[in-house]
Amino acid sequence: MSRLKSIREQQHLTQQELSERSGVSVRTIQRIESGTDPKGQTLKMLISSLQVKEEALVERPSEGTKPVNQTLVKLINFSSLPVTIFPPANILLPLVIMFFAKKFNPLTRQIVSLQIFWSICAFIIFMLFNFMKNSFGWSNDLTLVMMIVLVLSNVIIILVNAAEIDKNQRLRIKLNFSII
Repeated sequence: MSRLKSIREQQHLTQQELSERSGVSVRTIQRIESGTDPKGQTLKMLISSLQVKEEALVERPSEGTKPVNQTLVKLINFSSLPVTIFPPANILLPLVIMFFAKKFNPLTRQIVSLQIFWSICAFIIFMLFNFMKNSFGWSNDLTLVMMIVLVLSNVIIILVNAAEIDKNQRLRIKLNFSII
Protein backbone atom coordinates (compact mmCIF):
# COMPACT_ATOMS: atom_id res chain seq x y z
CA MET A 1 0.00 0.00 0.00
CA SER A 2 1.36 3.45 -0.86
CA ARG A 3 2.18 5.96 1.82
CA LEU A 4 -0.38 8.44 0.51
CA LYS A 5 -3.16 5.85 0.50
CA SER A 6 -2.28 4.76 4.03
CA ILE A 7 -2.34 8.34 5.33
CA ARG A 8 -5.52 9.16 3.40
CA GLU A 9 -7.30 6.11 4.86
CA GLN A 10 -6.06 6.88 8.38
CA GLN A 11 -7.67 10.30 8.04
CA HIS A 12 -10.87 8.68 6.69
CA LEU A 13 -10.73 10.53 3.36
CA THR A 14 -11.77 9.37 -0.07
CA GLN A 15 -9.65 10.25 -3.08
CA GLN A 16 -12.31 12.80 -4.06
CA GLU A 17 -12.28 14.42 -0.60
CA LEU A 18 -8.49 14.62 -0.61
CA SER A 19 -8.62 16.13 -4.08
CA GLU A 20 -11.03 18.82 -2.93
CA ARG A 21 -9.07 19.51 0.24
CA SER A 22 -5.65 19.67 -1.45
CA GLY A 23 -6.42 21.00 -4.91
CA VAL A 24 -4.68 18.00 -6.48
CA SER A 25 -6.66 16.18 -9.16
CA VAL A 26 -8.15 12.77 -8.40
CA ARG A 27 -6.16 11.30 -11.30
CA THR A 28 -2.88 12.60 -9.80
CA ILE A 29 -3.80 11.14 -6.41
CA GLN A 30 -4.50 7.80 -8.13
CA ARG A 31 -1.10 7.90 -9.87
CA ILE A 32 0.67 8.68 -6.60
CA GLU A 33 -1.18 5.88 -4.81
CA SER A 34 -0.16 3.47 -7.57
CA GLY A 35 3.51 4.18 -7.03
CA THR A 36 4.51 7.53 -8.53
CA ASP A 37 6.33 9.84 -6.11
CA PRO A 38 4.71 13.25 -5.64
CA LYS A 39 6.98 16.14 -6.55
CA GLY A 40 7.10 19.91 -6.44
CA GLN A 41 3.87 21.79 -5.90
CA THR A 42 1.81 18.59 -5.73
CA LEU A 43 3.92 17.35 -2.83
CA LYS A 44 3.62 20.69 -1.03
CA MET A 45 -0.15 20.77 -1.47
CA LEU A 46 -0.56 17.20 -0.17
CA ILE A 47 1.73 17.86 2.82
CA SER A 48 -0.22 20.98 3.68
CA SER A 49 -3.67 19.42 3.32
CA LEU A 50 -2.80 16.21 5.18
CA GLN A 51 -0.70 18.07 7.78
CA VAL A 52 2.18 15.60 7.60
CA LYS A 53 5.91 15.91 7.08
CA GLU A 54 7.48 15.31 3.69
CA GLU A 55 9.08 12.06 4.89
CA ALA A 56 5.61 10.65 5.54
CA LEU A 57 4.78 10.82 1.82
CA VAL A 58 8.12 10.37 0.08
CA GLU A 59 11.11 8.30 1.09
CA ARG A 60 14.11 10.40 0.21
CA PRO A 61 17.25 8.49 -0.61
CA SER A 62 19.68 9.01 2.24
CA GLU A 63 23.27 7.99 2.76
CA GLY A 64 22.35 4.52 3.82
CA THR A 65 19.34 3.64 1.66
CA LYS A 66 21.22 2.50 -1.43
CA PRO A 67 22.97 -0.80 -1.08
CA VAL A 68 26.52 0.05 -0.19
CA ASN A 69 29.56 -2.08 0.22
CA GLN A 70 29.60 -1.71 3.98
CA THR A 71 33.03 -3.29 4.30
CA LEU A 72 34.54 -0.77 1.90
CA VAL A 73 32.82 2.18 3.62
CA LYS A 74 34.17 0.98 6.97
CA LEU A 75 37.63 0.59 5.42
CA ILE A 76 37.47 4.18 4.13
CA ASN A 77 36.40 5.37 7.57
CA PHE A 78 39.04 3.33 9.42
CA SER A 79 41.78 4.29 6.96
CA SER A 80 42.02 7.64 8.76
CA LEU A 81 42.72 5.95 12.07
CA PRO A 82 46.37 4.85 11.66
CA VAL A 83 47.41 8.29 10.40
CA THR A 84 45.49 10.56 12.79
CA ILE A 85 48.79 11.93 14.08
CA PHE A 86 49.64 13.30 10.63
CA PRO A 87 46.49 15.20 9.51
CA PRO A 88 47.14 15.39 5.74
CA ALA A 89 47.38 11.59 5.60
CA ASN A 90 44.03 11.16 7.35
CA ILE A 91 42.54 12.83 4.27
CA LEU A 92 44.76 11.37 1.55
CA LEU A 93 44.49 7.70 2.49
CA PRO A 94 40.65 7.60 2.40
CA LEU A 95 40.69 9.61 -0.86
CA VAL A 96 43.09 7.13 -2.47
CA ILE A 97 40.90 4.20 -1.41
CA MET A 98 37.79 5.99 -2.71
CA PHE A 99 39.51 6.72 -6.00
CA PHE A 100 40.73 3.19 -6.65
CA ALA A 101 37.48 1.58 -5.46
CA LYS A 102 35.42 4.17 -7.39
CA LYS A 103 33.18 4.70 -4.34
CA PHE A 104 32.19 8.36 -4.50
CA ASN A 105 28.80 8.02 -2.83
CA PRO A 106 27.44 10.57 -0.32
CA LEU A 107 28.54 8.46 2.64
CA THR A 108 32.18 8.17 1.61
CA ARG A 109 32.28 11.83 0.56
CA GLN A 110 30.97 12.79 3.99
CA ILE A 111 33.67 10.70 5.68
CA VAL A 112 36.42 12.55 3.78
CA SER A 113 34.70 15.92 4.22
CA LEU A 114 34.56 15.33 7.95
CA GLN A 115 38.29 14.53 8.03
CA ILE A 116 39.08 17.67 6.01
CA PHE A 117 36.98 19.79 8.35
CA TRP A 118 38.52 18.17 11.43
CA SER A 119 42.04 18.75 10.08
CA ILE A 120 41.37 22.43 9.44
CA CYS A 121 39.80 22.90 12.88
CA ALA A 122 42.60 20.96 14.61
CA PHE A 123 45.23 23.11 12.89
CA ILE A 124 43.47 26.34 13.91
CA ILE A 125 42.99 25.15 17.50
CA PHE A 126 46.61 24.02 17.74
CA MET A 127 47.94 27.33 16.38
CA LEU A 128 45.69 29.38 18.69
CA PHE A 129 46.76 27.25 21.64
CA ASN A 130 50.45 27.77 20.85
CA PHE A 131 49.89 31.50 20.47
CA MET A 132 48.12 31.61 23.84
CA LYS A 133 50.75 29.35 25.42
CA ASN A 134 53.51 31.74 24.37
CA SER A 135 51.52 34.81 25.41
CA PHE A 136 50.65 33.48 28.86
CA GLY A 137 53.91 31.63 29.46
CA TRP A 138 52.32 28.21 29.82
CA SER A 139 54.42 25.07 30.07
CA ASN A 140 55.58 23.16 26.98
CA ASP A 141 53.97 20.05 28.46
CA LEU A 142 50.57 21.54 27.62
CA THR A 143 51.44 21.38 23.91
CA LEU A 144 51.75 17.61 24.14
CA VAL A 145 48.47 17.41 26.06
CA MET A 146 46.75 19.51 23.38
CA MET A 147 48.09 17.26 20.62
CA ILE A 148 46.84 14.18 22.45
CA VAL A 149 43.39 15.73 22.95
CA LEU A 150 43.15 16.64 19.26
CA VAL A 151 44.21 13.17 18.11
CA LEU A 152 41.83 11.48 20.56
CA SER A 153 38.94 13.64 19.36
CA ASN A 154 39.51 12.39 15.81
CA VAL A 155 39.83 8.78 17.00
CA ILE A 156 36.50 9.14 18.82
CA ILE A 157 34.83 10.59 15.69
CA ILE A 158 36.12 7.69 13.59
CA LEU A 159 35.07 5.02 16.09
CA VAL A 160 31.62 6.48 16.72
CA ASN A 161 30.99 6.71 12.98
CA ALA A 162 32.29 3.17 12.47
CA ALA A 163 29.77 1.86 15.00
CA GLU A 164 26.95 3.79 13.32
CA ILE A 165 28.00 2.58 9.85
CA ASP A 166 27.92 -0.97 11.14
CA LYS A 167 24.55 -0.50 12.80
CA ASN A 168 22.59 1.82 10.47
CA GLN A 169 24.78 2.36 7.39
CA ARG A 170 25.05 6.09 8.08
CA LEU A 171 27.26 8.47 10.00
CA ARG A 172 26.42 9.62 13.51
CA ILE A 173 28.86 12.54 13.44
CA LYS A 174 28.62 14.34 10.14
CA LEU A 175 28.59 17.76 8.56
CA ASN A 176 25.49 19.44 7.16
CA PHE A 177 27.50 20.14 4.01
CA SER A 178 30.02 18.36 1.85
CA ILE A 179 33.48 19.70 1.13
CA ILE A 180 34.11 17.29 -1.75
